[in-house]
Amino acid sequence: MAGATEELKQVPLFNGLNQRQLRRLAAKAKERKFKAGTAVVQEGKMSGIGFFIVTDGLATVSFDGDEVATVGPGDHFGELGLIAERERTATVTAQTPLECLELTSWDFREFVKSDPDVSWKLLQHVANLLLDGSS
Repeated sequence: MAGATEELKQVPLFNGLNQRQLRRLAAKAKERKFKAGTAVVQEGKMSGIGFFIVTDGLATVSFDGDEVATVGPGDHFGELGLIAERERTATVTAQTPLECLELTSWDFREFVKSDPDVSWKLLQHVANLLLDGSS
């Protein structure tokens, strides 16, 4: 799944991973298709505990009923769903037929646990996010 490796490489959470690690993670990604009008994830619900990278189509992101963004090819959503098994913070609805790569939280957990180097790189990324946000 060479395309999945390239898609994952563009996600800031994964940009510290090397090619071998990206290929291993890409092997866990599943292709998903959604019809226009389908809510991929719903705010306030434990819907689809996973992370999505849009490969084709458009979707709207809404929070408290207000549309706040549009996502398209190369965009991603749900990274918090990989780690924190909590209710979704926004609703993402397919505007057009939508194709995504999905990583489930349990596949991601298995991937991270299998390689301490991956755990360290992800921890560094999260620490940098926290430090950048505190200034």
